[in-house]
Amino acid sequence: MKLKGHHHVSSLTANAERNLAFYRNILGMRLVKKTVNQDNTSNYHLFYADSKGSPGTEVTFFEIPLLAQKREGTNRIYEIGLLVPSNEALQFWSERFNKYQVKHEEIRERNGVLVLPFQDPDGHRMSLVVDQDASPVLENGTDEVSGEHAIIGLGPATLQVRYAEPTGQVLTDVLGFTQTGQYTNGDYTVLVFAIGENGLSSEIHVEENKDLPKAREGRGSVHHIAFRVETEEELRQWVDHIEKEGFTTSGFVDRYYFKSLYFRESNGILYELATDGPGFDIDEKLEDLGKELSLPPFLEPKRKEIEAKLKPLRT
Repeated sequence: MKLKGHHHVSSLTANAERNLAFYRNILGMRLVKKTVNQDNTSNYHLFYADSKGSPGTEVTFFEIPLLAQKREGTNRIYEIGLLVPSNEALQFWSERFNKYQVKHEEIRERNGVLVLPFQDPDGHRMSLVVDQDASPVLENGTDEVSGEHAIIGLGPATLQVRYAEPTGQVLTDVLGFTQTGQYTNGDYTVLVFAIGENGLSSEIHVEENKDLPKAREGRGSVHHIAFRVETEEELRQWVDHIEKEGFTTSGFVDRYYFKSLYFRESNGILYELATDGPGFDIDEKLEDLGKELSLPPFLEPKRKEIEAKLKPLRT
């Protein structure tokens, strides 16, 4: 049992159409699955990823119309990193953000690498992070975003918590991370954890901050982060392992495109473990990913009812 790094992150948006315009048109990510929240089929669940919908590249959003703005605070997933292959790519994005009036900060160094922090229209905090060990994925990108500059996958995720020790213990003692370093963010210490040789694509940064109130979830919040598991058999072993560690879990959950396990640690962070397969091409051809509304088999009999509740999404 060994995790393989980040699988996906899931966040909250109040407007699926605006969200699609930003992640597809501005960031150049591919919409690889247009489906619904399996726990509330009245709302969209959108998946963006690389050109093939690969695990480790996925950013997903639950749409909740009229959702209130999040309240900044502690005990939350604060920021999500997206990897780019070079310093030149980061400069390209800085200029592109200026062109399209995307709220962003200046390029700076963080934990020994260059980053470009920015926000999406919901106030979701993200950073583009240079991974000098990665190669461009030429199949990624769009007419405006070439493969040399395109986003290649998930990078470091930053957690802000009231107490770093219990979160660190879950990462190391339960999930198999190793603490690889630390750095300072103003007055606060940030601990860095990673899995094996997966580097930036598996990093979790944990900032202890006792000065903030507890965060309130809303639009722009990260709902959970998922880590990669090789097989369904291994995921079932993780269910047993995590429950023996004393955590209440969701048990084994079939999401059709992957199998999952959810649990929450004492600082309130929600983790998911998800299998690499079957993948998004289980019900669509690779070239057709994201073009039509996809439903898992157990929801297919309710398609007309579900579609009637959804606002058409221009794709």
